[in-house]
Amino acid sequence: MPFAQIYMVEGRTDEQKKAVIEKVTAALVEAVGAPIENVRVWIHDVPKAQWGIAGKTAKELGR
Repeated sequence: MPFAQIYMVEGRTDEQKKAVIEKVTAALVEAVGAPIENVRVWIHDVPKAQWGIAGKTAKELGR
């Protein structure tokens, strides 16, 4: 059972997350031949204050 974990800075819409889930699922089905019903995708919404970029938080950088 393929299991994909996606880490993203918070702020994406439900529609954007749905699109990520659909596209990652389709890619795994195509790449490894897994039955679609066996594919799992987990999106981790990371708070901007907990995501570091070049020594600063994403919040500090206005991302």
